[in-house]
Amino acid sequence: MLAGHPCLSARADGCLLQVAVQPGARRTGAEGLHDGALRIKLVAPPVEGKANEALLAWLAGELGCPKRALRVARGLTARRKTIEIDLDAADVAQWLDRMLDGAS
Repeated sequence: MLAGHPCLSARADGCLLQVAVQPGARRTGAEGLHDGALRIKLVAPPVEGKANEALLAWLAGELGCPKRALRVARGLTARRKTIEIDLDAADVAQWLDRMLDGAS
């Protein structure tokens, strides 16, 4: 866990992001922190992996990286997920700072 970011932890080859997903929302976007995870609302329904695909596509766009740089490491069918990101944790922390400033 990085200071100020309970949802983010650094690894030697990237970082892990804890997310709490709410599929079937009216719009896609981050809604702040909830119980140690970044809450993300998704328009996509939780059917046949569509929410996971939408989550990874949205995160890739937000982080400015290719979608192949992100994977659902845990929680494939759960609302709480761990996302592996092949980016430096400091870069993801900067994005989180901007995201959380905008969500508050």
